Amino acid sequence: MSADDLLALENQVCFALVTAARNVVSIYRPVLEPLGLTHPQYLVMLALWERSPRSLGELAAELAMDPATLSPLVKRLEAQGRVSRGRRAGDERVLEITLTDAGRELRAQALDVPQQVMAATGMTPDALAALRDGLAPFAGRRG
Repeated sequence: MSADDLLALENQVCFALVTAARNVVSIYRPVLEPLGLTHPQYLVMLALWERSPRSLGELAAELAMDPATLSPLVKRLEAQGRVSRGRRAGDERVLEITLTDAGRELRAQALDVPQQVMAATGMTPDALAALRDGLAPFAGRRG
């Protein structure tokens, strides 16, 4: 590969990842719209469906987001009645995010999201798992 080839746009991993991420999010958009969720809100709900309550800091770390970016997402989910925010009883400094009944009920409606995404991509569960696992070395790194 020549030096010029090394700088070709189509040879850049960063370009392929950014383009793929944008395209994947665009696949999720119409699937999540009937649930009243954006893609970032969906990620928050996935984390809370796994474990609730969580502190804002724990949630931010799990989602690889800055707390300042996550906070407005959580506020919008609270305005929708899906989560509640409150201070932890043992430590008033900690903001705790808890699923509401409506947030827990939304999980049942979201169970079909992975199937719809697979149908939209034409990929099998094994192919999606292999793709996810191939991206794992990049997913855990933060600047």
